[in-house]
Amino acid sequence: MSIKSNIRREKDNETKVVLKNLRVSPQKLNLVLGMIRRQKADVALSKLQFSKKRISKDVEKALKSVISNAENNHSLDIDKLFIKEAFVGKGIVMKRFHARARGRGARILKPFSHLTIILSEEMEEKNGSKD
Repeated sequence: MSIKSNIRREKDNETKVVLKNLRVSPQKLNLVLGMIRRQKADVALSKLQFSKKRISKDVEKALKSVISNAENNHSLDIDKLFIKEAFVGKGIVMKRFHARARGRGARILKPFSHLTIILSEEMEEKNGSKD
């Protein structure tokens, strides 16, 4: 009577990575993810390496992690991998206080984000093949 293990929610040709509590606003992170959505994995890596955005280093690290997981854990071909989905979730918001003139205060909001990248392996097309 052992506890059943969690079932895998992704398809057999997919793999996923989730980064939580990244210290960047969801809007800024979505700009970086917009560059790499629906791209091949190697093209997306090169775009992230040459991006000037600060958060692109963390996204690149996550993408390298999910590529290695796809190769080692799920036996997927890394040459056929592409980014099926890349989306942002809103995390916590730290609220800070900034003193202003005449005894007033101003709010400073420091948002956090959650990042999810889903890689998928391209299926070979069988129609139109020449033998």
